[in-house]
Amino acid sequence: DYEVSLMHAEYFAGIAKYDYIGFATRIDNNSVLGISAIRLGIDDIPDTRFLFDASGVLNYDNVRFFSASDYAFLISYAHRYRNWNIGGNAKVIYRNVGQFADAWGFGFDLGVQRKWKNGISFGANIYDVTTTFNVWSINSSLLEQTFVQTGNEIPLQSVELTLPKSIFSGSYAFSIKERVNFLWVLDAQLTFDGKRNTLISSYFTSIDPRLGMQLDYKNIVFLRGGATNYQKVKDFDGTMYTSIQPNFGIGLKIKKVAIDYALTDVGNVGEVLFSNIFSIKIQLDKNKLDEK
Repeated sequence: DYEVSLMHAEYFAGIAKYDYIGFATRIDNNSVLGISAIRLGIDDIPDTRFLFDASGVLNYDNVRFFSASDYAFLISYAHRYRNWNIGGNAKVIYRNVGQFADAWGFGFDLGVQRKWKNGISFGANIYDVTTTFNVWSINSSLLEQTFVQTGNEIPLQSVELTLPKSIFSGSYAFSIKERVNFLWVLDAQLTFDGKRNTLISSYFTSIDPRLGMQLDYKNIVFLRGGATNYQKVKDFDGTMYTSIQPNFGIGLKIKKVAIDYALTDVGNVGEVLFSNIFSIKIQLDKNKLDEK
């Protein structure tokens, strides 16, 4: 009847922190309503504008700190029509860079999913389907001296556009033994904002594939692995090689509580730093809540 989800991730060895909270409830047997909030931020960024005092003396006590954070607030709706699951998000976005600038935006996402009895599933998401607009308001008075010294134009306001992107996903689940199950997943993210450093890249679209697998015992203990972030990187000697980011995860589900942990960039093989991701999901039954 109800479900609560929490997630905390520390990206790039703890430099950036990502937090998520979500709540979902059934409207009827075929419809679900969800509300969620997201924060992605980098905290304790040094502000060194006042590192030198009025007499030109270096004074580290004058260093201040600020945060650069993105917030998203979403209302989601999903409906099951025959064998199809169809849904979407309406989202409001707030972005903040300390006292220097902030922005408000809005956007929409769409998704569809289909499952077959033979263990094959297919899903597709379109993010920012109408293009997401973020209107920035910049506190130019705090930055005027810096902009004048560097010869840059002093901005007052700007509009940031987030173009649509799509993710197509296919999976195949089967049983190895009576209590042991295996799941293969293959994703492909398509972006349309120019040529990116991905496995398949063009000026029309860039495709970033992702491969994942999951082994579970009695749907209680889960072992997961995957690979993503395929990039072509130039080495110090000028040669090119392909970099792949491996990921690893474990999960535990006891009755209606699921706890998951994931570690990305295992062994620091890829070009990015590792990230730790923790999540917990709790399902609640209405009748038991009424009894309590």
